[in-house]
Amino acid sequence: MTEHQIRAILDSIAAGKTSPEAAMRELRELPFQDLGFAKLDQHRTLRRGVPEVIFGQSKSAEQIAAIAGRMIKARANFIVSRLPPDRARAVRSKIKKMVYYPEAQIGAVMTEKPRSSGHGSVMVISAGTSDIPVAEEAAVCAELFGNRVERLYDVGVAGLHRLTGNLQSIRKASVLIVVAGMEGALPSVVAGLIDKPVIAVPTSIGYGASFSGIAALLGMLNTCASGVTVVNIDNGFGAAVAATMINRVGIGRDGHD
Repeated sequence: MTEHQIRAILDSIAAGKTSPEAAMRELRELPFQDLGFAKLDQHRTLRRGVPEVIFGQSKSAEQIAAIAGRMIKARANFIVSRLPPDRARAVRSKIKKMVYYPEAQIGAVMTEKPRSSGHGSVMVISAGTSDIPVAEEAAVCAELFGNRVERLYDVGVAGLHRLTGNLQSIRKASVLIVVAGMEGALPSVVAGLIDKPVIAVPTSIGYGASFSGIAALLGMLNTCASGVTVVNIDNGFGAAVAATMINRVGIGRDGHD
């Protein structure tokens, strides 16, 4: 349940249109709903300002559909991350309202349109085209969280002129999410050129010595460029949440300074 929905209930009580008993029935399941295999947190949007996210990896289509059905009944926005295409098809056969973003492997039902909630734009930059699935997870989540998102892909350090040729647009962003595999050098380069927060996302892309992203992770953690925040390997979602929080600093929950 969102802040807007709770305010509507309270206003309806104040106007005498809804009885306290009816309101209590609507509010009773606010803390969470227990489905046995899952406990749905319906306060998350109210507490955090971002919708509930269902981690789809290892969940069956039936489990995801059961959770999604309850979220829709509660009129709550939600996202399903790590949702491969075959499972997405099975879920969508049960949840018709779900929109699927195949490159990001994200499903979403947005009962309420996300409100614009940032000072400026979030730019998502990828080092290579192989990093785009993680970059798209970050970009799509950031958009669904109410940010204006710009994308700049395939501008890694193997051809640095591709990055420097876009510095004007890069400098306009409020927050940058920089996604890279291999040695993970790109966030350091970006952070050394601008005065904005940089969130680095290591990916599991690379040959054997990259150790499925550990080399990129360690490289980013050891960056000599100041102001770089690092999230976990392939965690585009986590980067989007961090970017959203940074982009909102100074803006109240009603969307005003």
